Formats: sequence, C-alpha cells, structure tokens
Amino acid sequence: MNNPPLKRKKSTSAASDDSKTPPDSANEDISQQENPALATITVTAVEVPELTEEEQRDRLHLERKVERAVFEAGKALMELRDRRLYRSTHSTFEEYCKDRFGFQRRHPYRLIEASAVFDNLMKMCPIGTQILPTSERQVRPITKLEPQQQWEVWQRAVEEAGGKVPSAYHLLKL
Repeated sequence: MNNPPLKRKKSTSAASDDSKTPPDSANEDISQQENPALATITVTAVEVPELTEEEQRDRLHLERKVERAVFEAGKALMELRDRRLYRSTHSTFEEYCKDRFGFQRRHPYRLIEASAVFDNLMKMCPIGTQILPTSERQVRPITKLEPQQQWEVWQRAVEEAGGKVPSAYHLLKL
C-alpha cells in the first residue's frame, strides 16, 4: 500500500480571457502572473488507511467519553446541590454556580435534567450500539417525558437525522 500520492492539476479560468498560462508556471507566485485567474493549482491526494480493529475500539471509547462529559457535569452538580456542598461559601446553589462556574441561574438545572435523560437512554440501549446525545441542548425538549417516552422520541430523532446525533430541532419536530 505504499503507492506514491496521486497528483492532479486543476485550472481555473476567468469568464473572458484569451491568454494562456505557460506550462512551467505551476510553482510560480500567482501575484506575479499577468492574469492570476488562470493559475494552475496542484492538488496532492493522500491515501488514508482504514482504521484497525484496535483503533476502532479506541475511537468508540473516546467518543463515549466525550458524550458522557456534559452528563458527568450534570451528575456532579446534582450531588453538589443535594448534599449542599456549597454551603461553606454560598447561601444558595444558584449563587455558587454563578460564582464558581459562571452559570446563569437555569443552566445547572438543565445539566442535571440532561444527565437524567442520558442515564435513561444508556439503560435502555445495548452497550456500544446506541447513538447518544453530546450536549444538554439536544435533550432539553424531552426532559419532562417519562423514561420510555424519552427513549422512543430519541430513537425517532436519530432515524430522522439519518443515523447521526440529532439536534434539538429534530426532537422539537417530534
């Protein structure tokens, strides 16, 4: 598989110009040509090898970490709130979140709600086969639904998004 890279030349032309670009000008500075619109651009194609099984497993593992990041934050915020671990420095959870994380009043609660939805979706899917949300915004429209309904709406949104992570827009339409 050690083939040399493929090279292609692509010419661009102006709408109305009869001049020709000399063949030896491929490496010249375009600004020094009489008509830069007739420049020849050399594009090198690089062959990208397929991922090995180990690389595919690593990618899946790292993707799952990214998916969980926002939802781990929601779980941590829930514990901070429920155990009142902010009480030594702040009188309210909202003040604490604003001072410590720069969150507006509603944001920590949205993260907490999203983490519950994420947990529900994780429980209902076979490990490694589910497309999971990657942001709080994606699941905001389904936080008030029952866990089974969340699952059903999420699955329909994934289908509508062509098997990819759906946006909040896909969920709002359902």
